Amino acid sequence: MEEISKEDLIKRLKRIEGQVRGLQRMIEEERDCSDILIQVSAVVSALSKVSELTAKSYAHKCILEMNEKGDVSELDALIESIIKLRRF
Repeated sequence: MEEISKEDLIKRLKRIEGQVRGLQRMIEEERDCSDILIQVSAVVSALSKVSELTAKSYAHKCILEMNEKGDVSELDALIESIIKLRRF
């Protein structure tokens, strides 16, 4: 599993923020639609990766905590919760 730190996530989000600002400039400058759509796709992909990494980190942390407590009875509910969160 890919370990991700808070700092790594913040770096990714700052990069995405820059992409969004660039996208805004492209729209203001009335750039070609295909260029704008390519940039939109890049932003969506980057946000999806942040979501994936956050979900993995959350799942890993919660499962380890349940295992340490010896309480895996709620594991199925946790997995369903993570799956539902990833749909957004």
